[in-house]
Amino acid sequence: MSRAQILIISALSTIMAAAIIVLFVMTRPPTVGTGGVSGAVQSTGAALVGGPFTLNDHTGKRVTEADYRGKFMLVFFGYTYCPDICPAELQVVAAALDELGDKAKDVQPIFITVDPERDTVKQMGEYVENFHPSQVGLTGSAEEIAKVAKAYRVYYARVEDEAANDYLMDHSSILYLMDREGRFVTHFNYGTDAKALAKGLAERLG
Repeated sequence: MSRAQILIISALSTIMAAAIIVLFVMTRPPTVGTGGVSGAVQSTGAALVGGPFTLNDHTGKRVTEADYRGKFMLVFFGYTYCPDICPAELQVVAAALDELGDKAKDVQPIFITVDPERDTVKQMGEYVENFHPSQVGLTGSAEEIAKVAKAYRVYYARVEDEAANDYLMDHSSILYLMDREGRFVTHFNYGTDAKALAKGLAERLG
C-alpha cells in the first residue's frame, strides 16, 4: 500500500470518527421515566467519549485518568513512528499552549500510543521531550491500549508498508478536550491551527 493511499485512508477514518463523536454529542437514546407513557424524557446530551484507564507514562509511572483530575486533558492518539500527522499535531498543541500563556497550566496534553509493540516507555520518553515540556506520553499493553481507544472511540489498525519492509499505523487524528473531572467537552479536528486551538481552549478554560 502506498503512502498516499495510507494518508487517504487515515483522513477518511478521521472524518468518520469525528462524525461518530458529533452523533454522540447531539443525540443519545431517551430514558424512560416513571410517569407512564408521558414519562419518557430526553437525556442531557452528554457525549459517551472517554472513561477510566490505567497506563504507563513516559517516565515509567503507572497512572490513571484520576492522576490528571483538576486539569483539562487534551488527548491525542497516535504513535512515535508516525511520519507526519502525529509530530505535526503535537507541534500544534505545543504552539497553542505557548499561545495560552499562564492558562496553559490548566491543560494537560496527553499523547496515547496506538502502537504499544514499538512504543515502549523509553521510546515514549525520548519522543515527547521534543514537544511541550508538559506533554505526557502514555503506553501500555495491547489490551490496555485497545480499552482506552474504545472508550475514546478511536480507530486504529496496522498497515504493512511494503516499501519500507515495516508497518505503519492507520488511526483517527482527533484532539479530545476533557474537563477537570475527565468528562468530554469537545474535540478539535486535525488541521486546526495553533491560534484556533488556543482560542478554542481559552473559551472553555474561562
